Amino acid sequence: MDKLQQYKHVFGHLDKNGDGKISPPELQICIGKIGGELSLEDAEMAAAMMDSDGDGLLSLEDLMKMVEDANEEEKANDLMMAFKMYEEMEGSGCITPKSLKRMLSKLGESRSVDDCKVMIAKFDVNSDGVLTFDEFRIMMSR
Repeated sequence: MDKLQQYKHVFGHLDKNGDGKISPPELQICIGKIGGELSLEDAEMAAAMMDSDGDGLLSLEDLMKMVEDANEEEKANDLMMAFKMYEEMEGSGCITPKSLKRMLSKLGESRSVDDCKVMIAKFDVNSDGVLTFDEFRIMMSR
């Protein structure tokens, strides 16, 4: 089953009345089934925020966008957590050759500070000798 078919399958379960849209009450029921709580008012606000055509109901495309956006946010959060593991000091905002060496050693890969300088230089856009989060994100996307 491809991704679109999976979305259609899930959407079909959420769209209880089969009208091709997920209403706030249907959204409320869905959240309840997975163990959450959502008032009708909150369901209406959530539907309005995710609704792309202004009818207060969620289409298949709205559901797909919501899931994809959530996946992207999760990926960004995971990337930030990885970056923080390599940071020189918590909150410093950069990975230095020394902090890279330290983390690689923890992972069982012994490298010299000079090796780490070379590794950083490949993605150090502004040539300041360290990696910022943006530079780290570029490195991880390759």
